[in-house]
Amino acid sequence: MRTKKYLSYLLNSETPTYGNREKLEIFKKSDISKGDIANNSSISTTLHIGTHIDMPYHFYQEGQTIEDFDIDFWNFSKPLFLEIKPKGLLIFDEVVEKLEKIENRNEYDILIVKTGICYIRNDERYWKLNYGFSAELHDYLIDKFPNIRVFGFDSISISSFQNREEGRKAHKRFLNPEKPILIVEDMDLQKVKNIYSIEISPLRVAKSDGLPCTIVGEVELNED
Repeated sequence: MRTKKYLSYLLNSETPTYGNREKLEIFKKSDISKGDIANNSSISTTLHIGTHIDMPYHFYQEGQTIEDFDIDFWNFSKPLFLEIKPKGLLIFDEVVEKLEKIENRNEYDILIVKTGICYIRNDERYWKLNYGFSAELHDYLIDKFPNIRVFGFDSISISSFQNREEGRKAHKRFLNPEKPILIVEDMDLQKVKNIYSIEISPLRVAKSDGLPCTIVGEVELNED
């Protein structure tokens, strides 16, 4: 049965980050429990936290930012959802093997890959031993699936923390301003069996290299 589901995580002080380098901090500037008239909070955070989008500006000084994408860009009516069993921390063949079996390739507008690592998000393995994707996947998608404009997945980054040099190559290839495929990292794909439509709502921060986002999908869930 189809249902609506958030495919993005809530942000909080426990949200994992790539390499466990930065955390979201919430500060109360005024607090009703301490006698103030109202609660008023501020936050300190990297914009590359939780479910977020990498913009071309992340790796290119003249790369696109949120201002360069119109509202319709963020609505996807033909998602291609793949569930794979990774053979190692750097993924390529496992995705391509499944993509080679897909027909009507021009129909799809977003690729979502579930590796299963979402089920251990509260474990340090999630950021320390995360799966990454080969830079070559970008070229394959541009050639074989020309209308895919976003690539999302349940790993914390397209860059495996154990293969950071390859991760930099993947970022630069996918975010190339001439033929970008935007990256959505750290998606909540738990229990997701299939996806029928997706709406992405990025935090609209001007001239930003990364944007936390809310994602809602019409999905089919596993029954277990």
